[in-house]
Amino acid sequence: MRAAAHLLGLLTPLSAALGLYLGGWWMAMTIFLLLGLYPIMEFIFGESGPVEPNTEGFAFDVIIHLHAFAVPLNIGYLLYLISEFGFSNLMWLGVISVGFSSATSGIVTAHELGHRRPKSFSWWLARLDLLCVNYLHFTVEHNYTHHKHWARENDPTSSELGRGLYVHLINTIPRQINGAYRTKPKEIIFGFVLQFALLIGLFWISKYVFAAFVIQAAFAIFLLEFTNYLQHHGLSRGLDERAEAKHAWESRNRWSRWTLMELPLHPAHHLKASLPYQKLATYDDAPQLKYGYYTLFWFSLFPPLWHRVMAAEIARNSQLISA
Repeated sequence: MRAAAHLLGLLTPLSAALGLYLGGWWMAMTIFLLLGLYPIMEFIFGESGPVEPNTEGFAFDVIIHLHAFAVPLNIGYLLYLISEFGFSNLMWLGVISVGFSSATSGIVTAHELGHRRPKSFSWWLARLDLLCVNYLHFTVEHNYTHHKHWARENDPTSSELGRGLYVHLINTIPRQINGAYRTKPKEIIFGFVLQFALLIGLFWISKYVFAAFVIQAAFAIFLLEFTNYLQHHGLSRGLDERAEAKHAWESRNRWSRWTLMELPLHPAHHLKASLPYQKLATYDDAPQLKYGYYTLFWFSLFPPLWHRVMAAEIARNSQLISA
């Protein structure tokens, strides 16, 4: 049953593909789902109780690999349609929908598969998904910097209380690239050369193909960095302080868990990064978010509202955070 619930996450890439196929206003289908319907579904399905690790793995593994394959397929279909039939005004809806799908299927998947055995098929598939959004440095930065320094001041992806999302974006992206370069300079240089060559090739095909690829990647990156922004916001630990569950936000919202491959069970991921998503568990000593990720995304777009919401979350969890 738990694996079946995670099939709901495939609605995102399927809706993007179906919208492109039907054309017209149907191309807004994924935008409507993620920004309109999914926040409502979060309230309808509410929170689960404690979640135990699942020992069965095959079905979950199939689901996450379907997500991974959907990313290049959707992007390829989008670029094919533009190269063959031109760029209509409504095609912008298709570009944004594919960008949303690239984030929720691609980068979430790359985050998971990037922790698999290096050079394995799954690891390479994660790299392909990251190439599809021009963010190849992510695995290096995430695995070697974020997982070492999460919730510390020197972690470029963690955000202090009171910092707005847009300020965080300007701050975090160059710091992440710099950190990844200092960790593995040859790999990062090669990645940038490969990404630049891809962009040149797409521009040679068509400036509209190039623009569509860059814009969908930008939307995917924006959603990724929103997730990074959220997951440790306002939580901090000292340079010599041991990492604990209280240093990452946990959300037990069913809809977010089911459609984002247990991404909201973030403390469990940090405490043992090698665990596949179906084996993540809840921690009662982790600070709990009242809302799911789709609802919190809307709050983050309006910094004054976000600050009020997160200040209330900090106050509600103060005993856990200060313990």
